[in-house]
Amino acid sequence: MIMENEDLSKLKIDKSVRTFRPVRRKKYVYFGLFIVLIVVAGLLYLNGFISPAVLVEVASVSQVYPSQTVSQLNASGYVVAQRKAAVASKITSQLVSLMVEEGSRVKEGQVMALLENKDAMAARDQAEANLRVARANLEGAKAELEDATLAFNRYKELLTRGIIAKATYDVSEARFLREQAAVAAAEAAIKAGSAALQGANVALEYSQIKAPFDGVVLTKNADIGDIITPLGAAANAKAAVVTIADMSSLEVEADVSESNLSKIRRGQPCEIQLDALPELRLRGEIHIIVPTADRSKATVMVKVRFIDKDSRILPEMSAKVAFLSRPVTGEEKRPRTALNQVALVNRGGRKAVFLVKGNRVFETPVSLGDPVGDLVEVLEGVKAGDQVVLNPSDRLKNGSKIKVEEK
Repeated sequence: MIMENEDLSKLKIDKSVRTFRPVRRKKYVYFGLFIVLIVVAGLLYLNGFISPAVLVEVASVSQVYPSQTVSQLNASGYVVAQRKAAVASKITSQLVSLMVEEGSRVKEGQVMALLENKDAMAARDQAEANLRVARANLEGAKAELEDATLAFNRYKELLTRGIIAKATYDVSEARFLREQAAVAAAEAAIKAGSAALQGANVALEYSQIKAPFDGVVLTKNADIGDIITPLGAAANAKAAVVTIADMSSLEVEADVSESNLSKIRRGQPCEIQLDALPELRLRGEIHIIVPTADRSKATVMVKVRFIDKDSRILPEMSAKVAFLSRPVTGEEKRPRTALNQVALVNRGGRKAVFLVKGNRVFETPVSLGDPVGDLVEVLEGVKAGDQVVLNPSDRLKNGSKIKVEEK
């Protein structure tokens, strides 16, 4: 029993022996990691990676024209052909041939379509035949008149000599007068026949749809087989076969407010921009100020003619017109890249901007040109469409995180 108690006493843990070395080492490790985290966080903060987003206002770099600085008034309108015609027929017939389509260029007098014209051709042939008969009758009447004239003169001489009776002379004179009347009737018949032939030719021409002036076909309103009528009143009938426009007569019709009429005058230089061709700036001038107002809109229509022509200009295109105080020079027609001057900052004697990329800004040096109104031309550094910060604060650094101010 004594031996067993001694063995059990040896199995007890001696709590008097303690060590604190491992615990102290862990504290040092944790403390070191804490210091490293503080240093890293400070560096990230200084470099703008964990700094709070700066609220900024941005604007786009734009492409401007120096001519905008001499613009007094702007208006919008549409391109309209001043010479335009819906070409129709004067007769009712069936369309048998169509020689043009949309976009075809035609000359004055050119045949664009044909109508069925067999009856008109038959009438013309009949008129030609009647005229030939009338001419033949005239030749016969002239021959008879010549014979009657000779006989009349001979009998007249014989009567004076007392060789023939007065009754014989009277018969000769009556025949002479009758043949004179026959020649006059034959000549009148020729005139009537000529007029009938001319009418038949005109009726035949009515079956030909011709261009009234040089132009371009805008729309095709009928197809082969359609019944064409002068008024298009019949069922399943068409009036206009094609619609054409004189492209040299294109003008922009714009509405100008009554209150701005004092800023415009006839012959005033203008600059025209088409919505379909935004890169194109065309010279123009006021052709006419229509002398009536639209009471519902309190506007007056102004027609602006094109000085610069372009084959891409089409009727009904929407356009913007800038009314200028003076004509633009050649250099002022060149587009320029420009930005708002309040976006510029000084960095080491050079101008720079904060270029927006995503949710951060990057300081970008720029090379500047001449002022363009309230803007300034940019030669290098940014391009049209880029966004830059307006009125940048001192808090902005290269790479700073931003939040765009909502307007």
